[in-house]
Amino acid sequence: MAANDDDESTAVIVGVLAGIALAVLAVVYSGSSTKAVNVAKAPTDEVVDIAPLGEPLAKVYFAVGEARLTDADMAVVALTLQALAANSRTIVLLSGFHDPSGDARQNAELARARALSVRDALVAGGVPADRCKLRKPESNIGSGSPEESRRVEIRVQ
Repeated sequence: MAANDDDESTAVIVGVLAGIALAVLAVVYSGSSTKAVNVAKAPTDEVVDIAPLGEPLAKVYFAVGEARLTDADMAVVALTLQALAANSRTIVLLSGFHDPSGDARQNAELARARALSVRDALVAGGVPADRCKLRKPESNIGSGSPEESRRVEIRVQ
């Protein structure tokens, strides 16, 4: 009888350990699935050819040669977050601008870096990366102020 009890106890212990092992594998597997999903939803630097509609919701202005957001810029980002939260089917279209003076390639890279800064702040604020679209950097030609050449326009459409 005692040998029979030992066999039953061993079977129960093996069953419990097998259940724990399966639970651990499930957690590890689901964690790796989540990582794969997050990688798939990582922000993309791809430029889209979507026509901007209407007036911009907001504009973020940058200092000369800068692409970092200030605390005041984060208030503009917060406004955009509210507009996006109101309708989950909208996208945010970001257009970076630069002036025509100087090296055109460097200016375009800076305008793009500015748009990416705004996009990264929106994603950090909870906006899914696939709702943030970047337009090709544009040159500000005409009679605007110098600040207008150092902006990112934000449109929710």
